[in-house]
Formats: sequence, C-alpha cells, structure tokens
Amino acid sequence: MKKTYFPVIICLILVFTLSFGCAKKKESETKFGYNRDTTAPFAYPDVRFAVISDLHVYDHSLGTSGSAFEKTMHSDRKLLLDSIDLLDFAINHIINADVKFVLVSGDLTKDGELVNHRIAAEKLRKLRAAGINVYVVPGNHDISNPVAVRYIDDRTENVTTINPEEFANIYRDFGYNSAIYRDSDSLSYVVEPVEGLWLLAIDSCRHRENTPETGAITSGSISQKTADWIDEVLRNSISRRKAVMAMQHHGFMEHWNGHAKLHPKYIVKDFKAFAESLASYNVRLAFSGHYHAQDITKNEFGDKFIYDIETGSLVTAPCPVRILDIKNNVVDIKSNTIVDKIYPGTGFAANGIAFVKKTVVLEALDTLKKYKVSGKDADYIADAVGEAFTAHYFGDEDPALRPPFDRKKLGLWGKFIYSQQQYILDGLWVDLPPADNNVSLRL
Repeated sequence: MKKTYFPVIICLILVFTLSFGCAKKKESETKFGYNRDTTAPFAYPDVRFAVISDLHVYDHSLGTSGSAFEKTMHSDRKLLLDSIDLLDFAINHIINADVKFVLVSGDLTKDGELVNHRIAAEKLRKLRAAGINVYVVPGNHDISNPVAVRYIDDRTENVTTINPEEFANIYRDFGYNSAIYRDSDSLSYVVEPVEGLWLLAIDSCRHRENTPETGAITSGSISQKTADWIDEVLRNSISRRKAVMAMQHHGFMEHWNGHAKLHPKYIVKDFKAFAESLASYNVRLAFSGHYHAQDITKNEFGDKFIYDIETGSLVTAPCPVRILDIKNNVVDIKSNTIVDKIYPGTGFAANGIAFVKKTVVLEALDTLKKYKVSGKDADYIADAVGEAFTAHYFGDEDPALRPPFDRKKLGLWGKFIYSQQQYILDGLWVDLPPADNNVSLRL
C-alpha cells in the first residue's frame, strides 16, 4: 500500500509547491466608500413584500429529450421542465399574500435565451396586473450567454441570447423605467418602492466578459465605477433621509464556514469590504440568490450590521418563496415551500428532493474520481456530501440530523482525501445565526 500511495502523495506535494510558487499577482481590489456620519439610522417604513430568486425559466420548445438534454439535466439540480409551472404557482401565491412589491435576485432564465426572457417577463407582468411592482437584477446566466442553446437529440444548437441593453428593455417595467438613479457602468439602479425606502438593485455579474471560450462567467464583482456610484447613492440616501436595502445576485457574505474557500464564485469579490461599506451606510437588509440555498447570515462591524437574506432557487427543492413584513423597524420573515404543494397527491416533492441529492452526489463523485479515490470510498463520501448540501438548501440545518460518518470504513487514500475536504461537511451542517426560514429580525 505504501508503494501505491507514496508517489501520488509526492506528486500532490509538488503540485501544491508549484502552485504556491507560481501564484499570480493579486488583482487590485475595488475601493469602497465608508460613511463617517454619526447620524442615527433611519427606520425602515412598514411594508409587506416578497422575494423569489433563480427562476431559470425554460421553454420546452428548446428540447425536452435526447442524450444532450439528459446530460444537462443530470449535471445540475434544477427542475427545468417544471420551471414555468413553479413560477405560475409562486406568482399566484404572492398575489394572494397581498404584498406591495416583489424582489427577484437574478437568473431569470436557464441560460439567457431570448425566448425564456420573454416568457419570464410575460409571467411577471401578472404581478403588475395585480397591482404589485416587481424589481429584478440580472444573474450570471442571463446576459450574453454563449451556452444559450436548444437540444436536438445528441447535440445542441445555439439560440438567440440578449445583451445588457436588451435586458434593461425587456425588464423596463420591473425597475429600469421607474429608477431614480441608473449606473452607467452596469445594470444597477435605485427605486423607491414605498415612501422613505430605497432599493439599491446591484448588477454584480460579469456578463460583458462572457465569450465562447469562457462561457457564462459565474463569479461576480463590483467595478470601481459602480462602487463609486453606489457610494454617491448612499450618501444621497442620508441627505434625503431614506432607509436603504440592497439586492444583487451574488452573496454579500459567507453563508457557512468554508463557503468562500469551496465556492468563491458564489460570493461577490471583495465581499468583506463591500458588506462593511454597505453596513456603514446603515444598509441593514441585503437580498441575494445564486447559491440555490435558504440562508440568512449577519455580519457585524462595531455597532453596524447587515443581514444577507439569501433565497433558494424556485427550481431547486424546496422551491421557496419568502414573504417579509416590516413593522416598527422589525422584519418578520416567513418562507413557504412550493415543491410539496404544486402537484398534490403525486411524488413530485420526494422526487424533487431526491433529484437534488442525486445531482450533488454525481458532482462529488466526479471530483473524487479526479483524486483517484476508490469506488467504494467515493460512494460513501459523496453520499455524505449530498446529505449536507441538501440540508443547506433547505436551511435551518440541524446537526442532530447529520448522518454518522465512520472514517474507519475508508481506505488510506480515502481517509487522506476526506481529511482535506471534511471542512465542507462540518461547515454545511452548522447553521450560522440567525434562523433561515422563519424569523423576526430587529433592524
């Protein structure tokens, strides 16, 4: 056994050494503004609103069968074939909830297909027709996406996607036409949903950098020009005595210990400095998506603080809708799941949850194979990863429900690889405060 693993370990040490030795020079960080004004925070006005995220609308005309489509379906955890039904159900639920407005934190379409954007906008207009305003921001899938395709048997064919200007036009009635301020360097804007409250809608995506070679860039960042614009907006909010909440696709902060290490592309670049900047201006509520998980996390900076209310995807179990009530400067958050209600009397909920775990397990197995972990060990580790991520997607993770893991069942190499990745399981099973689904937060 020593002869089998010794060369592999030596190679890994060499790879790590070379990687650190050849590290690229760190990119310059965006400089964010900070509020030095000691003016007391303005109270949030009373209002009731809803939040949904990651709709990933998919029109069946783009293909529903064939080996190419099946490969896509099993490489991700989205219930694409039910995306339109899920959105219709969510819209009806929101209308019945008697809210003032709705936030949609990006990824409105599967991969930025024009046909899917048109459907998403058409569906959201039902909310407008019911007297409910809707405000959207783009996600990393939505604009100038080179992988916008239709599926034809064992192959794909490119279809029309949209550029940033077309996004703002298609969703002109969902924030852009009613904007008080627009950023010239991104699709960011500011609206006033109710008197005394500003929504800072931030475009954190890098869609202008998308190419056929890069595909749709997953990670997010704030350019210096946009950071300067945000700083100006927030300074104006103080002079005009407005409370502010923010929304963007990428996370504002880590949602579990190890989040930035494993998945840095799901949190905006320079997130610590950005969150501190927003908090300094008394932005206490921030809304994000992208990670398909239900989670709320709080960051504190002295006497300042900010909550990142991350909302799970409408096409990934549990398919959540959040309803929020602000009253007397306290926000009461209720989360409703759709996966267990949309098709009563069927196995849709159980199958949807199993599908989430299955796709995570397959992804983990693929990674473990690259590390040359044996089949038996890989299956055991991957199953634990699937359980952990499924718990995180639902939120309010309970460590008491964590399945036991016996390292003695692993071979020597399996134990080594597991020791390097154990932080993932440990981090996902710890729910950082506050609660994730149903909670009251003092603002």
